[in-house]
Amino acid sequence: MRRTALLTAAAALVAGVLAWPADAAPTTFVHPGVTVSKGQLDFTRSKVNAGAQPWKGAFDRMMASKYADLNRTPKPRAVVECGSYSNPNYGCTDEREDAIAAYTQALAWYITRDERHAKKAIELMDAWSATIRDHTNSNAPLQTGWAGSSWPKAAEIIKHTYTGNWANSGRFATMLRTVYLPEIINGSNSNGNWELSMMEAAVGISVFLEDKVSYDKAMGKFRTRTAAYVYLSSDGDLPKTVPSQNLNTREKIVNYWQGQSTFVPGLTQETCRDFTHTGYGISAISHVAETSRIQGQDLYGTDVGERLRHALGFQAKYELGEGVPSWLCRGSLKLGLGPVTEVGHNALANRLGHAMTNTETLNTRNRPSGSNNLFVAWETLTHADNPS
Repeated sequence: MRRTALLTAAAALVAGVLAWPADAAPTTFVHPGVTVSKGQLDFTRSKVNAGAQPWKGAFDRMMASKYADLNRTPKPRAVVECGSYSNPNYGCTDEREDAIAAYTQALAWYITRDERHAKKAIELMDAWSATIRDHTNSNAPLQTGWAGSSWPKAAEIIKHTYTGNWANSGRFATMLRTVYLPEIINGSNSNGNWELSMMEAAVGISVFLEDKVSYDKAMGKFRTRTAAYVYLSSDGDLPKTVPSQNLNTREKIVNYWQGQSTFVPGLTQETCRDFTHTGYGISAISHVAETSRIQGQDLYGTDVGERLRHALGFQAKYELGEGVPSWLCRGSLKLGLGPVTEVGHNALANRLGHAMTNTETLNTRNRPSGSNNLFVAWETLTHADNPS
């Protein structure tokens, strides 16, 4: 009887371990741990200091950018108002670019150990945390997601690697908790790249705040949205959907997929809209997957990684010039994927060994990648062939 009870208990324990979700919050958060880890930063720093390529060229491009300027003056606003396509634009560009600048300065600090860059990152973060109170107008959720993706990347590096004083780090955390997180954590029923970017920000903010409840909520929405954004054959005749959107007929789904009625692996919900918005979605998927890996719950081995691999490969071949078949987006594509391939390629091709010829070719062609001036920056520097 005792042996049976022990076996039952052991089976339950094993089942519990196997059932532990890959997207659950870690028991202990890893810092710095939003998109880039300490190991990755150390690898990058060693390569730059050795003058090795492509890292040195990527570093030089970053340092020549406006974001690395030590004379940069922050432009915070109490209320950032962003309409559709950022019209009106009251602080939208300033907020996004100050957040990218804070991350850029944090990277510059880590690689050079020049304290002026750490202090500039702090100055930018402090200026906004002392000022901003709200985001308004129709693009508020997306704007909050974009800026909110860069702020925690900067804050993680400064808080957990800079040995100087950041007296207002608590105020910055309060800003993320009260101004940013409430705007994004409940998601969006707009085009998929919106919610993916919003969940990227929510996951990064949750790591910085060590907020397990928000991390789990954001990851849950992220998993659902990723499955509804990139098609795999295993999904069946039609793509998966987000339940709250009520896409409950084939006609509604085809319309939501920009009129596309033939579904193949790697096609995204916005492929037929344009590759730029598709790139936003792919980038957010790769960033969340990378953060999850750093935190110890690796999504690359789940359908998230499979969808990311196919999405990168599918878009890459057309970005490289392959002819567009008549069944795809009525035979016409709007290209311009953006600097979004390094993180996913490094994880899936270099770490996991998947053959990704088209993605690799596009990756190499675009090096050293820069910034899209929204929420992507310097990923050749941080993730090119990075084994950490």
